[in-house]
Formats: sequence, C-alpha cells, structure tokens
Amino acid sequence: MRWDRSETIGLAKVYCTSCRGTGLRPNMKKQSPCKCVLRAIFRACYARFRRCVEKEKFMSSVATLVFCHGAENKRTYGRLDEEYIADFCQVSRRNLGRLDYKIFRNFFLLGADWRLCCRQMDCDRGDFFHAVYRIQETLGRIYREMEPYSLFPLDEYFSGKVVKTNLAIMPKPVRAPAVQPPLKKSAGRRATGWAGDRGWRRAIGQANRLPRLPHPRMIESPA
Repeated sequence: MRWDRSETIGLAKVYCTSCRGTGLRPNMKKQSPCKCVLRAIFRACYARFRRCVEKEKFMSSVATLVFCHGAENKRTYGRLDEEYIADFCQVSRRNLGRLDYKIFRNFFLLGADWRLCCRQMDCDRGDFFHAVYRIQETLGRIYREMEPYSLFPLDEYFSGKVVKTNLAIMPKPVRAPAVQPPLKKSAGRRATGWAGDRGWRRAIGQANRLPRLPHPRMIESPA
C-alpha cells in the first residue's frame, strides 16, 4: 500500500510537531505515515468496535445484503457487525506480543482502569501509557494495510470496497468513406469522351440553355 497526503491529512493532528499537520513524515526512501495518523485510525476502528458490541441485539439479528463477485450470484447475506468484532479481536491477537496483548485485552477489550492495569502488571503509569501508544500505532498500521480487505476505512468495510482505476480514453471513431455508385455517362460526355473535358462542358451548357420566356406582366393583353 502507498500512503498519500490526501488520505492522511484528514487524520493528522493540526499541531503535530512531526508531520506539521500533513500526516506524512519525510523519509530518505519513502514517505511513511505519522504516529498521530496511526493512532487516529486505531481510535476510529475501536470506536466502531465498541458501537457494534454495545448495539442492541435485535438490531443486529437481521443479516445485511452484501454485494460480492460470485460466479452465479452477485449478492449474499452476512452479519457485518459480528464479523467486524471477530476480525478486530483476531487481527489484534495475531499481531501483538504476549505482554502487549495482555495490556490490549485488559485496557481496551475488558475496559479496566489504568490504575487497575498498572497494579495487576506491576508497572508505573508512564510505562503503561507508552505501551498503550505503541499498541495503537502498531494496530493502526495493520488495520489500514491489511490485504485484500482492510478494517479501515470503515465505509469500505461495511458498504463495499471502492476500486480506483484510471479512466480509459476511447479512440475517436474512424469515419468510413462515402460510397459513390457508378453513374452512366451523359449524352454530351459520351459524345466528347473523357479526354475532351472542355468540349463536354460546352455541350452540357448548350443543352441546358433554354429560351427565356417573357414575364407575365410584360405580355400585352389584347384590346
């Protein structure tokens, strides 16, 4: 995946000293997203996770119609809220270490207070929140860079993926030449032949020359 400014500028903090509000940190090889962007992605996914968990059960009992690329049918039914909850938990468990996942499980999934977490894991407040920020940055990057289906953006996960392709320029249609049916030679042209072009024009002009009739007003009526 390639990070661009049009995607990160809306998630970055305005007063961030690392990216200056652009969301990208310049690197020697390539541009990488700022930590504030990765934490914003994690907070958005976590807020949607909390919403799916706390939603009333009767509201999520009905399956949602989802478009797919099937061989026979282009639509299928799925429980998107339950699928998102499962994906959020499984992806986080597979990409975190043992200690980080313990903090993630107690603080984010079970909703324990930071004082209780520090007392259970025997650490101070500074080390605990440094670990929390590290977890947010790690999972925020993974949620966005997952392939082929990522957890972020959320609208693409719940409403379908938008594929961006270049527009194809259609070539201009080639106009076919007009069909000219063969015509018979006229009387004057048949007489003079193709070589006598000047004589043929003279013969046609004499044939088309008709006597000029007087205008009806100029005709004298009988007395």
